Amino acid sequence: MLDGRSTTAAQRPRIVALTADTAFEGLLRSTFAAEEAVDLVVYPGRLVEAKAKLELRDATVLLIDLDAGRHEEVAALQSLAARVAGSLPILVVTEGFSEAVARRLLQIRIADFLVKPVEPVELVRACTRVASPGPTEAATEAQILTFLPASGGVGLTTLAIETAMLVRKAQRGAASVCLVDLDFQHGAGADYLDIEPRLDLNEIEPRPERLDAQLLEVMLSHHASGLAVIAAPSRPAEMRSFDPDVVTRLLDMVSTRFDYVVIDMPRTWFAWTDSVLFGSNRLFIVTEMTVPGVRHAKQLVAAIGERLKGGPQPQVIVNRFEQRLFGPGLRRADIEQTLGAALVGVIPNNYRLVREAIDRGVPLEEVKAGNNVTGTLKRIIFGPSAPPAPKPGRVSGAKNRAVQWAR
Repeated sequence: MLDGRSTTAAQRPRIVALTADTAFEGLLRSTFAAEEAVDLVVYPGRLVEAKAKLELRDATVLLIDLDAGRHEEVAALQSLAARVAGSLPILVVTEGFSEAVARRLLQIRIADFLVKPVEPVELVRACTRVASPGPTEAATEAQILTFLPASGGVGLTTLAIETAMLVRKAQRGAASVCLVDLDFQHGAGADYLDIEPRLDLNEIEPRPERLDAQLLEVMLSHHASGLAVIAAPSRPAEMRSFDPDVVTRLLDMVSTRFDYVVIDMPRTWFAWTDSVLFGSNRLFIVTEMTVPGVRHAKQLVAAIGERLKGGPQPQVIVNRFEQRLFGPGLRRADIEQTLGAALVGVIPNNYRLVREAIDRGVPLEEVKAGNNVTGTLKRIIFGPSAPPAPKPGRVSGAKNRAVQWAR
């Protein structure tokens, strides 16, 4: 029995499995035939064709036999994971194993995965493990909002900081928020907030696995507003390409510690960029109101869509927008026509306000409450409805079910 206890038929754990492998289907049926307290339902076929037919009501575990070598299969798994939204643990069984396969599965945030051939006892243990999380394992996941510049100097850091401040204010202290500056060469997040950057890359680069909760706490900076910040001292004369494990281990730990993570990305594409973008819940491309800026944003949307099939849909924010009724230059209609559905909003140009906030190291709202930049950004982040409600049942301490970045 999965839980080791007698269970009535109405309370039996229900395993919903999908497989196109008749041999594996036979293994499933023979393994769980002896488990009288388990209700096993097997759907034949591949995920791409059969995902809409899955009846998941009252399911305890969803077991997917996945062909991880097919992009459409992985994209279908991503869609299914978004559909269940963490309410049902997903256990994946796959034929081949590689670092790329493991990375994709972890980014989709499945509960666990096994590689064929699978022993019956291993299968039972895996189902038990994902169906019965430990008492400290929370069902919540960090929400990742990532900002990526289409070109340099588009005001991305200001928008990332203001977004982190808005999310923190909307949660009223019920959830934790962290700003992560991944621009290790030209990062200015700590300077904008007038705080000391404390992330020591030299400490964790040789051995990323040394980064644990205690060391992370030492490397966190804190703004007077209460916002937590991960930032390293900028090194403008060094072009450093870190081992992806450094960045992914860092994001693993941050996602475990905080409910919301806002990421300030560099313009340069590194080996770890794909993993960060794919692991995001929302991806904002920030550009400016110039012809090259809008073109670069459009090209970046297309490139990301091609590289990250099944990942988050990029949304473009045009910063420093000025409405021009007459005269030369771009108009809003031009921007909308060029970017189409990818355009999520335009931020008005308010240079004086932004400059004063940066010089004082404070959020824009502290300089001028109800300003047009913050108001517009709030509508972009939260939509026309109210901000997201505080997460129910939040327990202080680390969460085991965190976002799993590529390892």
